[in-house]
Amino acid sequence: MFAERTNWNLEANRLSVALARHRAAGKPLLDLSASNPTACGFDYDRAAILGALANPAALSYEPDARGLESARRAVAGYYAARNIDVAAEEIFLTTSTSEVYTYVFRTLCNPGDELLAPEPSYPLFGFLADIQDVRVVRYPLLYDHGWQIDFHALEQAITPRTRGVIVVHPNNPTGHFCKAKEMARLNALCAARGMAVIADEVFLDFALGRAAPGSFAGNGGALTFTLSGLSKISGLPQMKAAWLITSGPAPAKGQALARLEVIADTYLSMNAPVQLALPVFLEQRHGFQKQLLGRVRENLAELDRQVAGQKTCARLEVEGGWYAVLRVPATRSDEELAIALLTEKNVYVHPGHFYDFPAEGYLVVSLITPEGEFAEGMRRLLASF
Repeated sequence: MFAERTNWNLEANRLSVALARHRAAGKPLLDLSASNPTACGFDYDRAAILGALANPAALSYEPDARGLESARRAVAGYYAARNIDVAAEEIFLTTSTSEVYTYVFRTLCNPGDELLAPEPSYPLFGFLADIQDVRVVRYPLLYDHGWQIDFHALEQAITPRTRGVIVVHPNNPTGHFCKAKEMARLNALCAARGMAVIADEVFLDFALGRAAPGSFAGNGGALTFTLSGLSKISGLPQMKAAWLITSGPAPAKGQALARLEVIADTYLSMNAPVQLALPVFLEQRHGFQKQLLGRVRENLAELDRQVAGQKTCARLEVEGGWYAVLRVPATRSDEELAIALLTEKNVYVHPGHFYDFPAEGYLVVSLITPEGEFAEGMRRLLASF
């Protein structure tokens, strides 16, 4: 009686079961997987955030398929601060980047069509693709003194049913940005084959280097869909506000915008109070990002100090984002190692296979974990080898 597309294996994995038992037993836990900024001890301007939601204009309903113009202009202003000219008419507001992916997949793909996605990266793409009746084909990221796209493998993965290439910029969890040469090569590849670039930039603002990385929002070399939102930018995942920007050559861009407007008008999902508050919420990013980047840098420095004191584990290069990847001895599966750290050391980390690392010997740790918890958790983790 159920759809084939939802016929997933819903059985909890061994690590999730072990974590649930650990918490149910009331045991102490050093959580090095933290991803929710609202639970990590950052200071928010409560008065400004809550006050922005009390706008009397929210009592009136003025539907707009793209989202309220005032909110879209605030998003355009965010890009203007990066010297990128984005017109309000090129922006669609949604409740999440997952919804944005739905819009894009439906705009580009017929059932059974394919999209290329990086590996390692988010574990989310497969579920989003299943729901939209499309297929995700993985292309590898290679590590050699830093991460890079394996363009040979990417091109080998293209078939007549490939409709686009997903790029996470910077990638989660590897923390690397797509370089200008890679962007140019992606443009050439996609333009020549009638494919689109789909750029997920939710972590764009969290660069650890001095130079601000470029955004795909102004990309004109190929049809490009750029995704972002408040969840990471302002540390407000509960406000459910994201956006889609369409750029690229005029004919394809115009067709995409027209089709997206029909999809957006069908859902009209974005609520008025959050749209009206969006300018204030975007302004809140400055104080939040300063706090978060300070913690990320401090935890990364602590991680490097501890790694330097031993010879078995290494920290891979990271250019941005909230996570770090550890290369550890592959004496057992990453899941078995994570379970042992949980049960024996009270430390919870993500094994590499959560992010589709192609081999064993990788752990992923969150750099937004409170500093004291992070330092002690890393001490126990590294002492295990």
